[in-house]
Amino acid sequence: MRQVGVNLKDIMGARQLSFDELSQKTLAVDALNMLYQFLASIRQPDGTPLTDKNGDVTSHLSGLMYRTTNLIRMGIKPVYVFDGDAPSLKRDTLRARKAAKKEAEKKWESAKSEGRMMDARKYAKRTSRLTPDMALEAKSLLSAMGVPWIQAPSEAEAQCALLVEKEDAWAVASMDYDSLLFGAKRLVRGLAMSDKVELTMIELEDALKKLGITRDELIDLAILVGTDFDPGVRGIGPKKALKAVKDSKVRDIDVDFDFDAVRDVFQNHPVEREYEINWSSVNEKDLVEVLVEKHQFSLERVKKAAKELEKAYGQASQQSLSKWF
Repeated sequence: MRQVGVNLKDIMGARQLSFDELSQKTLAVDALNMLYQFLASIRQPDGTPLTDKNGDVTSHLSGLMYRTTNLIRMGIKPVYVFDGDAPSLKRDTLRARKAAKKEAEKKWESAKSEGRMMDARKYAKRTSRLTPDMALEAKSLLSAMGVPWIQAPSEAEAQCALLVEKEDAWAVASMDYDSLLFGAKRLVRGLAMSDKVELTMIELEDALKKLGITRDELIDLAILVGTDFDPGVRGIGPKKALKAVKDSKVRDIDVDFDFDAVRDVFQNHPVEREYEINWSSVNEKDLVEVLVEKHQFSLERVKKAAKELEKAYGQASQQSLSKWF
């Protein structure tokens, strides 16, 4: 069972993208995907995440605050979309992820006790957990920042794809490829990283033309490889799956799962169509409540961050010659 979405890297052509090319564009961000990246990367040398005095993890809040501010400063408009209830077909994947995290925790503790700090940090990244309370706090932080977020009824990437379809966003931002299966016209990968790290984009229509297949055939290909909703077929990777699709051999392959049910997840996924995207000004009082009062962030640092965010909104408005709110 794959741990994070479907792996289509070997066949989906991506081009490098500059952050300048995203200026004045709205991106539908897979919120939990990005928060997990912060939880994995914002850690101490031995892999321990940032925490407050009560031991509550704060890496996700720190990353969300400062990365979002930086994106806005560059004129990029992130709209965060949060996952809702997982489809029943995802249960096996979620169980596998939970087991993998427990195993990584054992290896992390062992590496720390033996002084193998590089290994410790590597294993620590695989232990990240985002609880419902942590996701709720992330929403509160975004609201205090004046940044819009949307609650999806189920998979966030399906909701993100709808935003792009309705032209309320230019592209989906996620490290996973699943949004392409849900029909997203464009996928931007690497948004959570430093602006010095490679940013790439996949345009669905161009990718399908190069592969010589349709979106429905891409879905079948992905199912053979393995998605969050099925284990795939042993011995079949993206290239073999592509050949099977193009040779019309998909139905000749024996599978031990309901192929049509998995296909339906991607073709008819529940989404919220009555959503709103509203930007507002920074609420310093709420920022202080979320970060300082609850998690003991430095008051001076948070006030400085609020001013930087206000300045970023001003810079972005000047770039677009119009106000965001």
